[in-house]
Amino acid sequence: MRYRSNNILALLTPNKEEQPFLEQILFFRQSLNMRVFFYHIIEKPSFLKKLFQSKQSKNVKNEELKALHDFVEKRTPREDLQHMSYRVKTGSPLSVLIGQSKNGGYEFLMVKKGKPGSTLNRDETDKLISRAFCPALVISKNFPVKKIKKIVIPIDISQSTKKKLLWATYFAKKFGAKINIVSALSVNIDTKRSLVWRDAEKLKQMLIQRGISCNVDIIKTNGKEKHAVILDYIEKEKPDMVIIRTHQDSSLTGAQVGKFVSEVVNGCSMPVFTVNRFNHPMPVDFEL
Repeated sequence: MRYRSNNILALLTPNKEEQPFLEQILFFRQSLNMRVFFYHIIEKPSFLKKLFQSKQSKNVKNEELKALHDFVEKRTPREDLQHMSYRVKTGSPLSVLIGQSKNGGYEFLMVKKGKPGSTLNRDETDKLISRAFCPALVISKNFPVKKIKKIVIPIDISQSTKKKLLWATYFAKKFGAKINIVSALSVNIDTKRSLVWRDAEKLKQMLIQRGISCNVDIIKTNGKEKHAVILDYIEKEKPDMVIIRTHQDSSLTGAQVGKFVSEVVNGCSMPVFTVNRFNHPMPVDFEL
């Protein structure tokens, strides 16, 4: 039995371009009443530099820690500051984030997608969401979230849904949001006779029993790729959040996520919350 740590791990570089992302971190911190551990990851010094300039390397790390601290505290409401912690690590962001998630102590991590340099590139994001040991919330700088009233959950009959359903329940109750379950149907049969419809209806009833408003939409692909159909649906429905599970076929091999998940995560402008096979079950006291 695992109890909540109530902590968020957030990858943040202290520069002005990151302010919109910081605002998103603060929104989730305040809404969920969690503590945030800000991680600033810098380049690892070479062996020779570490050997002969260890003092200088230590000074650089201390300076970066101060820069992170100052950047956050100048832009954060005073009442939130007691819920902040700061860390500076050296190495590749991908390796550090996976390592920290494996160490435990975080309910989920937050990263921003966008141009390389200040954030993870697409390939690194795909690897992170498939290999991290806690769920990942992927944020776009072009979609500032101020409320969450509608959540979309794309489903696939090949996927396990338990973890995704538990997190959906948590977020829906925390934000008072309704849930739309959606799936793309590629076979030419009546929608309500399909297996995916029956599975979606089961999930709907489970959510309704938990007091959550829920709808089911099954969309025929008509020759289009499934991810394109789902992205069109998301664009039309304009949810405030998407919750998705990485495909089992890719996670079983330890590889990156499948094309469907990658396209949805990277194609959405709104926050996407991802869970994978490595993620622990939701803490028992997360139920509201």
